[in-house]
Amino acid sequence: MIARIRGKPVAWNADGLVVDVGGVGYRLLATPSAVRKADGADEVTLETHLHVREDALQLFGFGEAAERELFEQLLSVSGVGPKVALAIVSGYTPDELRRALVREDAALFETIPGIGKKTAQRVVLELREKVASLVAVVGPPAAGAGDGHVVARDALVELGYSVAEAEQRLADTDPDLPPAERVRQALRAA
Repeated sequence: MIARIRGKPVAWNADGLVVDVGGVGYRLLATPSAVRKADGADEVTLETHLHVREDALQLFGFGEAAERELFEQLLSVSGVGPKVALAIVSGYTPDELRRALVREDAALFETIPGIGKKTAQRVVLELREKVASLVAVVGPPAAGAGDGHVVARDALVELGYSVAEAEQRLADTDPDLPPAERVRQALRAA
């Protein structure tokens, strides 16, 4: 398996890039963070995953090891192939995705193009146990009304924002504040 590649980026676009390693150009389907890392760099080191099928070998590139690890976990989910896994990892940071798994927040996954309700629920169901150790990082779900982040996001959705827009707005707020104050901060930043 090819786990990492280092070389000169010679071509890139939104879908991926070509890295020249010792005169051989490797085409990688890559996350936006990998493409940003390569943009304008003389040399780039990317984490990779080689996906082997009967009819093709596909090399996927990632800006950091956490993206690759999450990508590989997503491949273990029934019905999730490499292109869907890449779309998920490209949609949000690994920390945001892991928090969504711990919170059992399938709605976040539904905001990613190509991910429907059933696939989002399956991803949460099958991966939440694998990331259960993160409960210590994000804390246990709040008692009573539910998780504060989800409550704040749902409030912004009720005000007309899409789930993705609400997530972006909440990313700039203090996660330790009560949901109502987080909503106020998100609206002030608008």
